[in-house]
Amino acid sequence: MHGANRQAFGFVVEKRGPVNPKSVATEVLAIIPARGGSKGIPRKNVRLLNGKPLIAYSIEQALRTPAIKRVVVSTDDPEIGAVAQQYGAEVVWRPVEISGDAASSESALLHVLDYLAQTEGYEPELVVFLQATSPLRQPDDIQNAIATLQREQADSLFSACRYEGHIWYVKDGELIPAHDYRNRRRRQDKPEELSENGSIYVFKPWVLREFNNRLGGKIAVYRMHVLDSYQVDEPADLEMIAQIMQIRSSSISSLDLAGLAQVRLLVLDFDGVMTDNRVLVSEDGKEAVWCDRSDGWGIARLKDAGVEVIVLSTETNPVVEARCRKLGIECFSGQVNKLATLQRLVLQRRLVRDQVAYVGNDVNDLECIQWVGWPIAVADATPEIRAVSRLVTAKPGGRGAVREVAAQLLAAKSP
Repeated sequence: MHGANRQAFGFVVEKRGPVNPKSVATEVLAIIPARGGSKGIPRKNVRLLNGKPLIAYSIEQALRTPAIKRVVVSTDDPEIGAVAQQYGAEVVWRPVEISGDAASSESALLHVLDYLAQTEGYEPELVVFLQATSPLRQPDDIQNAIATLQREQADSLFSACRYEGHIWYVKDGELIPAHDYRNRRRRQDKPEELSENGSIYVFKPWVLREFNNRLGGKIAVYRMHVLDSYQVDEPADLEMIAQIMQIRSSSISSLDLAGLAQVRLLVLDFDGVMTDNRVLVSEDGKEAVWCDRSDGWGIARLKDAGVEVIVLSTETNPVVEARCRKLGIECFSGQVNKLATLQRLVLQRRLVRDQVAYVGNDVNDLECIQWVGWPIAVADATPEIRAVSRLVTAKPGGRGAVREVAAQLLAAKSP
């Protein structure tokens, strides 16, 4: 999973520079503390953000970081633990005494280190501490933060964004300036002011044990853009961050998607791609699924543009064929060996792999995803599928993901 060269719709292409092996620690552990209690936003860590649990973003970002060898979520909550494992993280269960509102992040970090040392004899060279409330990291931020600490031969590091304003303090109702407001300096004349954004911390284990703090020894800083520094603290923050993500996903200017213009066949899995993976079962055993009408619009526009769309599914339920008839696309359901069927269909159409895109969500799509030229994962796909996909949608399956893929294909084909 590490080092996969992936793109996300509307996100920055992951173009990592060469890494000097001598500058990279051989054992880097990522820890994401996530307790169940949250007063500001109930169940904050598993609240959906653009169709994905909030904590999933930090887990995925850690798993995509080449230097990180293990990703551990520290939690006291069964639901958070289940979500963490679903997205590929290990779980260390946090004791009740360090799970309350007054418990510090340092206590959770130390507990994980002590637990792994006692149960496995495991001691990392570096710890990367990620807060689940910071989902807007750029693809290379964590890797670059680790490299910054090592390049500067520091013992600990925090991420920050530049602060451009003028600080005033309020004490006992009185305004106290932290600057000379009578003689305002131009921004370019001011010393650089940094605001610790809480997104990324990197430290050597001895720092935490000696200072009971994430920072100590020689401290370095990793600079991030202010738009990547927003945290989820209040309900309104979720909406704002979702808007930022959607704005990014609506633009393809930063992506090199020229190859998409060559796609002539779009292959869709059914469950979890054209549906949201839920099923409604009536008393007589009949099943119904949830689909998104906008997907149908996207498929129709692709057909108008000369792109063939088919469904390839292991599912044998009549609902698959019924939905495909409604959309006017060919359906290949009940396929035990999906890859063999896909290869036969591509050969019949005299296409090459680079002319084929496949949208999947689960491990039964893995062979097909790895074979085609344009593997695409929906936002809520399993970690195995996301890890090997060239594109990842912002929308989850059954909630506009196919419509999003169609929009990107059409945009790539536009003159």
